[in-house]
Amino acid sequence: MIDILREVGMIERALDSMSNIEFKQIGLARGQYLYVVRIYEHPGIISEQLSNLIKVDRTTIARAVKKLEDKGFIKRRSDPQNKKIKRLFVTEKGKKIYPFIIRENQHSNAVALRGFTDEEAQQVHDYLVRIRHNIDGDWDLVKHGGKREY
Repeated sequence: MIDILREVGMIERALDSMSNIEFKQIGLARGQYLYVVRIYEHPGIISEQLSNLIKVDRTTIARAVKKLEDKGFIKRRSDPQNKKIKRLFVTEKGKKIYPFIIRENQHSNAVALRGFTDEEAQQVHDYLVRIRHNIDGDWDLVKHGGKREY
């Protein structure tokens, strides 16, 4: 069987490592850029939704949100209908760094897809989306305390 996940993992770790180095200059630590981008793109998102979007547990979300809030990149606001619900938004400081993060992402995409036709790039995208959908069920099961059968 082809072990595609090793290749995906190596790609992800290489890109994440480069991003972490480059984003230090704008005050972001390991992986924080991802939270800023997702909150920017989904203003008012709640932690549970962010957890599902990024595929990390709620504890990790809570720590990351707290750190980004302390640095002034994001803010929490109570939901007008239910004060217990905290909605996440980027601040002006967060909005200013978004274009830099997106430029890095576009550059990395261009490098990764160098030599691919538009059709091939679309196929890669479609296959990766299918793979993610295949994994979503297991993610949800394990996240809610279930056990996968190997």
